Parts: sequence; structure tokens; C-alpha cells
Amino acid sequence: MARQKSENKKTSQVGEVWRRLKKNKLSMVGLVIVILVVLVAIFGPWIAPYDELAQNSSERFMAPCLAHPFGTDNYGRDILSRVIIGSRVSLLVGVVATSIATVVGIALGAIAGYYGSRTDNLIMRFLDIFMALPNMVLAVAIAAVMNPGITSCMIAVGVAGIPRMARTARAPVMMVRGQEYIEAATSINASTPRIILKHVLPNAMASIIVQITFSIAQAIITASGLSFLGMGVQPPSPEWGAMLSAGREFLRDYWWVTTFPGLVIMVTVFSFNVLGDGLRDALDPRLKN
Repeated sequence: MARQKSENKKTSQVGEVWRRLKKNKLSMVGLVIVILVVLVAIFGPWIAPYDELAQNSSERFMAPCLAHPFGTDNYGRDILSRVIIGSRVSLLVGVVATSIATVVGIALGAIAGYYGSRTDNLIMRFLDIFMALPNMVLAVAIAAVMNPGITSCMIAVGVAGIPRMARTARAPVMMVRGQEYIEAATSINASTPRIILKHVLPNAMASIIVQITFSIAQAIITASGLSFLGMGVQPPSPEWGAMLSAGREFLRDYWWVTTFPGLVIMVTVFSFNVLGDGLRDALDPRLKN
């Protein structure tokens, strides 16, 4: 009976969050676009009209037309197909990098917030050193000591996102560590990992979920920047940032080579950001009627 009540309570909470999220029309648009991008990434090989790596010298720099809606690049490759397949690479980097930042960041933030005192100072001052650098600069520094590629790109972007995620987890943990139910769990000799995982972190999940949404958007931007600089995903892989880098020298005469990959990055990042804004409002208990 108690378990059923708990499940009903969770269901009602999810329903309430969904009801509030639906009221934010812009966030719903963002959610729809994010779902579409994810579906395109999953079914890309079946959706793409051409092989993203196939070159055709007779169709170099074709302007957008029925045969090639996004035009072709300097090798005659179909840009639409490359954008579609590139969504898999960009989303993979964004999700994996965010997962790295989330796992490590939550662990450090929870430990710092729960123990406080010297442990908190030691961990947070160490992370402050990294936070003094912009994400992009930190990612470039990390990628510079690794071989360029998708793996190094994910690691560099993920490590760069750890400090922000740690701060996101630390604040709510500090708020709940002195609550009575935490003291009760301590009094029955519950282990510290169990207290953090079962009692502390669930109360911090709202903030963490919102930060994850923003972090994916930031990871896509940072990964695209690394690829643009030649330190991320390498050609001929159709990553959005790498496509921008390859087409920048033709921008004056062949605008479509960089315009469409750039627009896809902008729309995708915008969608994740407005979805994050909507989730933040929907999960904020102060907005309850």
C-alpha cells in the first residue's frame, strides 16, 4: 500500500510538471524540435537522400535545388545528407560529454555539499581554478594534449563541464543536509553513500535535470567550436562544426556551404535552451498555485 501511494505521488508530480511545461508554448516548440533532431539522428542513414561521403566533381558547389535542397560542397557532397548524418555525431558528443560532466560533477558536488568544511573548500577551490577559464578555452587546452578525434572531443567537452555541474549539485545538497530525515538516517547508522544517493540527491534532481538540458546545448556549441578549430571531430566526418570550418573559405561565393550547418547548430542549441528554461519554471516549487 505504501509503495502504491509513493508511485501515485511520483506520477502526480510528473503530471504536474508536464502540465506546467505545456503552458510554456516556446518550451514546447523547443521540445518538439529536440525530439525531431533526435529522431533524425537515430534514423539518419535511412532519411539521408545521398551517401554523406560520396563525392561528385561534376556537382561541385551546386546551389540549393530540388535534387540538393541544401546544395553541395566543394567535393560535390550533398550538404543535406551531411547535416542529417552530422546530427548523430553532434548529439553523441553532446550527450556523452554531458554524461561525463554529470556523473563526475554530481559526485564532487554532493561530497562537497554533504561534508562541508575543509572537504568543501578543497573541492570547490580546485574547481574554481577551472571555472576561471571559459568552457571553450578549457576544452581547447584539454584537447590540445590529446589526439584530435571524436573521443578526445567528448572527453575535453565533458571535463570542461564538470565545475558547473558540481556547483549545481552542491547548492541543493547543502540545503537539505541538515533536515530531520537526514539526521534520522544518520542516527540509524545508514552509510554516507546511501544517505547521499537515497535521501540527498533526489531533492537536488530538479536543478540537475535543468542543468543537464543546458549542458547538452553548451556541449554541442563547444564541440562544434573544437571541430571548427581542427581539434575535434576530423574530416571527412560530417560534424556540424567541421562543416563550418571546411566551408568558411567559400562563404563569400557559396553561402549555402556554411549557412545550413550554422542554422542547424543555432536552432538545435536554441531548442535545448528554451526547453531548459521551461523545465526550470515547471520544476520550481515556488511557482505552484
